[in-house]
Amino acid sequence: MASSILSGSDNVKLLSGISPSGSSFLGSELNLKCLPQKRFVNLRATRTLRPTKCSLSASRPASQPRFIQHKKEAFWFYRFLSIVYDHVINPGHWTEDMRDEALEPAELHARNLQVVDVGGGTGFTTLGIVKHVDAKNVTIIDQSPHQLAKARQKEPLKECKILEGDAEDLPFPTDTFDRYISAGSIEYWPDPQRGIKEAYRVLTIGGVACLIGPVYPTFWLSRFFADVWMLFPKEEEYIEWFKKAGFTQVKLKRIGPKWYRGVRRHGLIMGCSVTGVKPYAGESPLQLGPKVEDVSKPVNPFVFLMRFLLGITAASYYVLVPIYMWLKDQIVPKGQPI
Repeated sequence: MASSILSGSDNVKLLSGISPSGSSFLGSELNLKCLPQKRFVNLRATRTLRPTKCSLSASRPASQPRFIQHKKEAFWFYRFLSIVYDHVINPGHWTEDMRDEALEPAELHARNLQVVDVGGGTGFTTLGIVKHVDAKNVTIIDQSPHQLAKARQKEPLKECKILEGDAEDLPFPTDTFDRYISAGSIEYWPDPQRGIKEAYRVLTIGGVACLIGPVYPTFWLSRFFADVWMLFPKEEEYIEWFKKAGFTQVKLKRIGPKWYRGVRRHGLIMGCSVTGVKPYAGESPLQLGPKVEDVSKPVNPFVFLMRFLLGITAASYYVLVPIYMWLKDQIVPKGQPI
C-alpha cells in the first residue's frame, strides 16, 4: 500500500494520496511538544515515559450529549438494534470489503499477536481480525450484553475472550496488547480523548492502535441528523486526539462503500481508519481530569423517551442514506459524479 509521511514538524500536516486499491489516505508524522523529540523509535527499548504536563482535553459538554453518546441511552438503543444490526446496518455502512481495507493499516501480520477489539459489538470486525490472528489471542469488550450475545454465537469467535466493559476505562493492565482495534465505537464515547488515551495505555511499546469510525457530513440535512444522533468527528479531530494521547506515525485512511464513488458530503458511519504507534512504555503523557458523564444520576423518563424517539429518527435517516446513494449509483452513468 502506498503511504506518505511528513516528519520533523511540530505542526500537523496532512498528505492525501490514493492507494493501489483506489482508497485515499491521509498521513502525518506527529511530534508532540510535550514529548522528547526522537527521529526513530526503538521498539526493543523498555524506557518508561515519565508523565509530563500537557494541556487538558476539553470533552463535549455533558449538558449537550448526542443521543447515543449517553451510555444509558446507548444501552437501550442497542437492546433493540442488536436484533437486526448485522443484517440492516452493516450491509449499508460496514461491508466485509470495507472491513478488510480498514484493518490493513493495523498490521495484523502474526497469528500470535495479542489483540483487543474495543466496542466489538456483534463481532463483525472481530471476524476480520481472526483471519490473521488466532482467536484465543483476541479479546472483545463492549458495554452492550445484547451485542456481545450475538458475538458469542459466531463459531469463529468461540475461543475469543468476551467481556463487558467501558472503552474509557478498560479493565486491563498497562502495556498488555500488541494491537488495539476499535471499529464503530468512538461515536458513542462521551469523551473520545479519554478513550484514545486508554488505547495508548493498554498497548505495549511499539503497539499499533487502529480506530475506525465516522466522518462529519457537509450536507446540511445530514449534519442536522448527525448532531442529533451520535458523534461524527472531523478527520483533523481524529489526528489531534491521537497526537495528544502520545501516538506517533499517525495516519488516516479514508474508506467508504464502493457505491458512494468517494462521496463524503452525507458523512459516513464508517469513513476512516486512523492508526498510531505507541513509542514508549507506560501510560499516556496526557493529563485528564475526572469523567464528566455521571451514569448514576437518574434519567427523566419523559426526556429519555423524547430523546430516544429523536435518536431513532436520526438513525433511520442514516439507514436510508446508503440506499439513496446505491440508487444514484445505479442511475448515474459510471465516471460521472453523484
